[in-house]
Amino acid sequence: MARSPSSLKTTAARQPAADAAPDGDVEERIYRSVFEGVTHQRLAPGTKLPEASLCELFGVSRAMVRKVLQRLAHDHIVELRPNRGAIVAMPSPEETRQIFEARRALEAALVRMAVRNATRAEIAELRRHLKEEHAAMHRYTQPEWARLASSFHLRVARLARNPILERYLTELMSRCSLIVALYEPPGNAACEHGEHAEVVDAIARGDADTAVRLMEEHLLVLERNIALDRPASQRSLGQMLGLS
Repeated sequence: MARSPSSLKTTAARQPAADAAPDGDVEERIYRSVFEGVTHQRLAPGTKLPEASLCELFGVSRAMVRKVLQRLAHDHIVELRPNRGAIVAMPSPEETRQIFEARRALEAALVRMAVRNATRAEIAELRRHLKEEHAAMHRYTQPEWARLASSFHLRVARLARNPILERYLTELMSRCSLIVALYEPPGNAACEHGEHAEVVDAIARGDADTAVRLMEEHLLVLERNIALDRPASQRSLGQMLGLS
């Protein structure tokens, strides 16, 4: 499952040489570049990830690149094809249906527990998060809006006080990000701000049944917005990784 260190602030060209930093830091930087390239819809599913290109972009050895690709494959972000190299994972329509079905069931359980456990201070924090979402939406900053929309679901999950279920949701959401990157038409919001606000209102009222229903409807809308095609990107791998 993906870890969540701080996001990248500089390009690979501005980073110190790989041998000047601990291996763990370099590995994490490569992992986050690919992971965020997918979740921010720069790297489309099916994009080839040649080992030689990644070695050149990050100034690291093939052994390091292979280690990162193995992690990404474990997290269902990348597919490793024997004798053909790695590509960004391509969920099928049936897998898409199964992933959303699993996510709806998991979030229903988490929302019900969140209603039971959330404090007033935590609900106030959710409302502050909604304000950030609203501001990002009106600034038309799509990557920031997508990040905030995803993190809303994880914030609600955290209120359930069940870290095991929260970790499962984190994995499902990374796979949903791939699906959205593959299938959602350009210009669509991954999540609707108003729907998030309604869920928070129900949690604040202590109305678990309504909160669960609203979250399920919200996820069904997200699934229905998916279209089963997307043109291939003409940008270089470095550009899709946000490195050039």
